[in-house]
Amino acid sequence: MSMSAPPPSSTSSFGLRLVLVVCAAQVLVQLGAGFWPALLPQMMQLWQLSNSEAGWITAIFFGTYMVSVPVLVTLTDKVDAKRVYLFGVGCTVAGHLLFGLFADGFWSAFATRALAGVGWAGTYMTGLKLLADQVDSRMMSRAVTGHAASIGISGAVSYLLGDVLAGQFGWRSAFVISAGTALAAWLSVALVVPSRTPSPRPKSQGGLFDFRPVIRNHNAFAYSVVYCVHTLEMSALRGWGVAFLAFVASYTGVAGETLSPPLVVTLLALLGTLTSIVGNEASIRFGRRRLVIAALVLSIVFACGVGFLGSMHYWLAVVLLIAYGMIVWLDSSSLTAGAAGNAEPARRGATLAVHSTLGYAGGFVGPLIVGWTLDLAGGASPMAWGIAFMVVAAFLVAGLFAFVALRPRELEGDRPAVRRTGA
Repeated sequence: MSMSAPPPSSTSSFGLRLVLVVCAAQVLVQLGAGFWPALLPQMMQLWQLSNSEAGWITAIFFGTYMVSVPVLVTLTDKVDAKRVYLFGVGCTVAGHLLFGLFADGFWSAFATRALAGVGWAGTYMTGLKLLADQVDSRMMSRAVTGHAASIGISGAVSYLLGDVLAGQFGWRSAFVISAGTALAAWLSVALVVPSRTPSPRPKSQGGLFDFRPVIRNHNAFAYSVVYCVHTLEMSALRGWGVAFLAFVASYTGVAGETLSPPLVVTLLALLGTLTSIVGNEASIRFGRRRLVIAALVLSIVFACGVGFLGSMHYWLAVVLLIAYGMIVWLDSSSLTAGAAGNAEPARRGATLAVHSTLGYAGGFVGPLIVGWTLDLAGGASPMAWGIAFMVVAAFLVAGLFAFVALRPRELEGDRPAVRRTGA
């Protein structure tokens, strides 16, 4: 069997260029991701949508992502990741463009948001796989961090950008503009990123869509398990952070007289992205397992207290929520880098598919858990919010125990791993 050619980006300068191009493309793709939730109140009024209908339009994006990502990302173990990525970006362009031009109610919005979800499934982790296939191991961890940071920043900005564009040009034009930025991403990757066909898979490695070896690889799977509860926690915080702060403002009698809840949550997401970068550098210096365990323990402590304590005063809630968000994001890049770096090279696509599917499954469940708990506790109250965040903490405890039991190894390039090998 012939050996595969070395990655075209094996030189540091070309590798850096590749990382910059892919990260910039992810920014352009992600800019439209927050337009629908940002414009949700006005769209519900415009189309006379019920809460349930609006929820389905929001949820279908994550639903089609979960269904599509195991197929699309796993295909990158057999098909050039660039081709799969361009397919995903093309679906994103089509989804936003069709929404802007033709959406006029529940079913058309449902269908076009579903298409956008397929696009994100073919873009998010395939972009990471694109980098993993073409940069060396020393650059990989920082490439993952830059990739996560670009998505985090553009995802946070998209909420404000969608509102501004809709106010200036109308909501249809806002979605058409987001299709245009995604098209620019498609062109940049198509013209700059080199193609790279994966090496042939030995028959001994089993079928392409056989995920059992991925699950048996506890060094990678441990990070994916924690990623599930991490994303559950993150989506619960982002999905209910505004509502929690609005409740506290009303409960304490300061509504309309202080920093707005949407602005606080936007700031939380931006600071969280910065913390994710810092967290990955800490993983390299002090150890990935230590960082993940520390982040989980701190998250559990904050989740147990933020609902009860934050209800006492609005500014206390703001400080606690921002600090909590920074802790939530602390291990974000470290987890994905841990899964990608510990994956078998021939199964890296399948590993990222499992990783992403578990993550978005947690992301789908997180907001539902908070909502169900609030309803079961009799509606919004300090006690109900406290219990809701404690339920999230219970899932984090389960993730912590699973991670400690699986005991994954550090990545090549992490200093604790280097010290053990005597490098």
